Amino acid sequence: MSRSSKKGPYVDPKLLKKIAKLSPGDKTVIKTWARDSEIAPEMVGFTFGVHNGKDFITVTVKEEMVGHRLGEFALTRKFTRHGGKMQRELEAAQSQKEAEAKTAAPPAAKK
Repeated sequence: MSRSSKKGPYVDPKLLKKIAKLSPGDKTVIKTWARDSEIAPEMVGFTFGVHNGKDFITVTVKEEMVGHRLGEFALTRKFTRHGGKMQRELEAAQSQKEAEAKTAAPPAAKK
């Protein structure tokens, strides 16, 4: 559920102070743990280091990100892949197709 419209969006005051100190277009990474902070129009163009629980993920704020939360762009879980017999068969079939594609189309000779 979203925040009440009468309260307005939550933007961390410390982030706004850090942004005010920097000049527009500055490429300095602003480290933050405030994943729940919404992206305000003043943040566009700045680079944030959003903490995901282990590391700081670099997020460059663009115009279409306004209104979203910083945490949406720094995932906390790392997907490796699904395992099992079925996955191995799919990977083997894919590598076989790549090998066939390489042998079927030899590089054209330069004239």
